Amino acid sequence: MQTIYYRKQGDPELKIISKPVEGCWINIEDAKKEDLQTISNITGLEYIDIDDSIDRFEIPRFEKQDSYTIVFVRNPAIGDESQFTEILTVVFSDKYLITISPDKNSTISYLLENARQRLVTTQETKLFISILLNIAQQFTYEVKQVRNVVLKGKKPIEKIDTEDFVQLAQSEEILNQYLASLVPLNNVIEAIGSSKYIKFHEEERELLEDLQITLRQSADVCKVSVNSIVSTRDSYQVIFTNNLNKIIKLLTSFTIILTVPTIIASIFGMNVRLPLSPDSAFSFPIILIIIAVVSVCVLFIFNLKRWL
Repeated sequence: MQTIYYRKQGDPELKIISKPVEGCWINIEDAKKEDLQTISNITGLEYIDIDDSIDRFEIPRFEKQDSYTIVFVRNPAIGDESQFTEILTVVFSDKYLITISPDKNSTISYLLENARQRLVTTQETKLFISILLNIAQQFTYEVKQVRNVVLKGKKPIEKIDTEDFVQLAQSEEILNQYLASLVPLNNVIEAIGSSKYIKFHEEERELLEDLQITLRQSADVCKVSVNSIVSTRDSYQVIFTNNLNKIIKLLTSFTIILTVPTIIASIFGMNVRLPLSPDSAFSFPIILIIIAVVSVCVLFIFNLKRWL
C-alpha cells in the first residue's frame, strides 16, 4: 500500500497527496513486487536495487545508486513471535524520501501517530534522522522491557520450573536478534555520517552522534543481559544436575542396601538342605536378625563413605 505525504515548513499539517512531487515522502507498507516496480519507475532505480527491501531477513547496510542512497535498517517488531525485528528500507535523495517495508511497520506507525506535527517532508535529512532516532528509542525501550522480565523472573532454585527456562530462552533469543540488528545498524550510521553521500548540517551531525551513542548503549545492555541469562541458566543447570546426582546416588545406595536382605531371603527360600531347619521355632527370627545385622553394617559403611 502506497501513501504519499507532503508538508513544507509553515504548513499547518501533514497532507496526503495523490502524486509524487519534489520534497514528498513516499511510504509503502505491505510492499509487493508491483509497488517496487512503481518506485523503480518513479526514481529510475533498477528493480534489482530495491528488491531486497521485501526480504524479511535482510541485514542493516547501505548502498549508493546514482543520486540515491538506499539504507536498510531493522527495528523492533511488535506482535511477531518468531521475528523480533523487521526490515525497513529508506531510499534517500534530494528529491524524495521513500520508506519501504514488507509489513505494517511499527516505527512508521509511531511517527505518523505521535510525531505527525513535527514531520516536514521537504527536510529529507531531518526526516531521515527522525526515523533513525525513533528506531533507536524503540530498541532502548524494548531492551529494557526484556531485561526487566529477566530480572523479575529470577526465583529461588526450589521454585524454578520448565516455564522459567522457556522464558529465559525466549528472552535470550529476543536480545540476540536485537543485538544482531543494533551492531550493524550502528556501523551503517557511522559509515553514512563519515561519507559524503548525504550532507548533514552541524546540528544534524550532533544528532547522529547522539544516535550512535544510544545504539551502542542499547547493544551493551543487550550483551550484559544475554551474559546474565546465560550465567543464570548455567547456574540453574549445575544446581539441578548436582541435586539429581544426589538423588540418584541415594536411590542407588538404598537399592544396594535392600539387595542384601533380598539375597539372604532368596537363599533360604531355596528348596534344598540349609542350616536352620524349617521345623525350628527360632529359624525365622534368626534369619531376620542376620538380615538386620548385615543391612545395618552396609548402611554404616555407606554412611562412613558419605555415599548417602
